[in-house]
Amino acid sequence: LLAFLGLALPGTQGRIISKCEMVKILRRNGFEGFEGTTVADWMCLVKHESDYNTKAYNNNGPSRDYGIFQINSKYWCNDGRTAGAKNACHISCSKLQDDNIEDDIRCAKKIAREAHGLSPWYGWKNNCRGRNLSSYVRGC
Repeated sequence: LLAFLGLALPGTQGRIISKCEMVKILRRNGFEGFEGTTVADWMCLVKHESDYNTKAYNNNGPSRDYGIFQINSKYWCNDGRTAGAKNACHISCSKLQDDNIEDDIRCAKKIAREAHGLSPWYGWKNNCRGRNLSSYVRGC
């Protein structure tokens, strides 16, 4: 029965992506040099925003952050609960919490493109900006 439930509810899965697997995913999806950022920037962002957890969730009061990139419901996705939400990525926030991160990647790149960098993410601003981030990709 548990195996069946796991198959029947794929959106409830989520997983922790290993450091080197995440580096590979980011490189494969063109994050190196994207909007002046490096894969190390993105790795630091993901570490401090979600700790590599595809199912991460954070309640910010009037809005919420979802998924591995912690994408906010006020501007980028629709969770059906955030008043005045824009849903600029045209996606349900729940899709940002499954273990398929292709849609998360598209939305994160849209955010970075519009901001010309990673400034919308407080995890990056507070922990990564202006620092040596080589440890986030070392060994991968």
